[in-house]
Amino acid sequence: MPAPTSPVLPSAATPHAGDYAWKALLIFSLYRGFLAGLFLFLDLTDKGPAFLGGLLPQLFTPVAYAYLGMAGFFLVLRTRRIPGYTAQVVLQVLVDIVALGLFMHASGGVSSGLGILMAVSVITGGLLLGGAVPLALAALATLFLLAEQVLLEKTAPAQPTAYSQAGMLGAVFFITTYIAIGLAQRMRESEALVDLRNAELASLQQLNEQIIHYMGTGVIAVDSVGRIRMINQSAWQFLGMPSQVQGRALDSISPALMQQLKRWRRDPNGKVSSIHPLARGPELMPNFVDAGADGLSLVFLQDTTAMTQQAQHLKLASLGRLTASIAHEIRNPLGAVSHAAQLLAESPELDPADRRLTDIIAKNSLRMNDIIENVLKLSHRKEPVSETLALREFVGNLAEELRGQRAPAPDIEVHIEPVNTKVRFDPSQLLQVLVNLSENGLRHSEEHCGRPVLALRGGLAFDTGLPFLDVIDSGEGINPEIAGNIFEPFFTTRSNGTGLGLYIARELCEANDARLDYLPIPAGGSCFRIHFAPPTEGRP
Repeated sequence: MPAPTSPVLPSAATPHAGDYAWKALLIFSLYRGFLAGLFLFLDLTDKGPAFLGGLLPQLFTPVAYAYLGMAGFFLVLRTRRIPGYTAQVVLQVLVDIVALGLFMHASGGVSSGLGILMAVSVITGGLLLGGAVPLALAALATLFLLAEQVLLEKTAPAQPTAYSQAGMLGAVFFITTYIAIGLAQRMRESEALVDLRNAELASLQQLNEQIIHYMGTGVIAVDSVGRIRMINQSAWQFLGMPSQVQGRALDSISPALMQQLKRWRRDPNGKVSSIHPLARGPELMPNFVDAGADGLSLVFLQDTTAMTQQAQHLKLASLGRLTASIAHEIRNPLGAVSHAAQLLAESPELDPADRRLTDIIAKNSLRMNDIIENVLKLSHRKEPVSETLALREFVGNLAEELRGQRAPAPDIEVHIEPVNTKVRFDPSQLLQVLVNLSENGLRHSEEHCGRPVLALRGGLAFDTGLPFLDVIDSGEGINPEIAGNIFEPFFTTRSNGTGLGLYIARELCEANDARLDYLPIPAGGSCFRIHFAPPTEGRP
């Protein structure tokens, strides 16, 4: 693996024409404009020092006007960035050398002290450009100082000469410019390193955003008032792909998730339960993390479908072994019972009441055989034979059958709206599911209120438009502490129960692209809701 290379930084001799450089040039241009305006103001108002223009006032005033005009002209050029950056810096420093040299000559030469302003321009050129060009400008400024002294000696012999002072000022030009070039080089290297680090951080941020955006786990950032600040693609799909997510209240998209978030904010160590944001969507397990910034919370949504399926496969394997071992033992006596009932029914001496009992034996023997077949199909993952069923007719027939099998006859309410609601399900499997749920509901209702009461209500869901069916009893309900375990195999609260009824019912529903949920009723009782798949979809 090759060793990583060091970042390549731009040379200090290379003119740097980035935004920072142009901003620095703007500051220099504004300084020159201020200096030119100050000179003109002091000259016109006679409020400046006496030495300003004291030797040649007729030269000082026009130079001040010209210097101010050039300063404004360069401000316009800088705005348009024409010509280029290097050319503008060089031209402005050259104008400063000439203008300040003329100001100095009109004010009595180097002894006026105005040469220090020329040093400011030369040093600024070294900071803005770097390389050899500022040294050339420093040499030009030094020559201009010496030439000014020669001209002053010829035009004003009475003025004292200051060649040594001009030479020392020229040396200052070179020294300070050299230092400025070094500082400029360091600043450019630092700036290039900062730009490189910023580019790397931007690249990492973009990479992180891509990872978060396409990761399988849903991620949502929610602020202190419950509004979505960020959401990745997985979470967006989990929540039904709502429109205009950014800045929208989480409660308007998923009230159940918002309730979980509020509960977590009140008690971070509390228990978190899974949610179903969509009727046919996956089961999601939320996890919450405090982002620590302005009350921001991160919500992670994990699709538990894969884990649930894996657990189901393990449970089904156990169930398959169990059913395989007992199927033979059940079928043999069941066949004998069914055959005996048939022979008894053929007896001419059998009265109508006893014949009705033999019909019940035969019918329930067939039902028990169907149950065994369904369990075997489930354990071997056989595909159900789905059909389109009229829900009102199917549930009505079930209710009549339940009324005829129990004494006293149970009070069963059937209400399907619209009455022509259709579902897609394997008929025998749906019958097994509804018989299991109905028998449980009737038993719990009778134990709690003294009579068997049941309500079968269904139709089309208001939010999704998909068919559903509720099996509602009048029992005492299920303890919330164990409500999450009722669909687990072999889990039961009854001493004589097997703990397989609800588990098999849910598995049969999922095998038919449906879902079985438990819905607690605040006033008492239990509601088991079947969410059916669309009747036009499913397996042929």
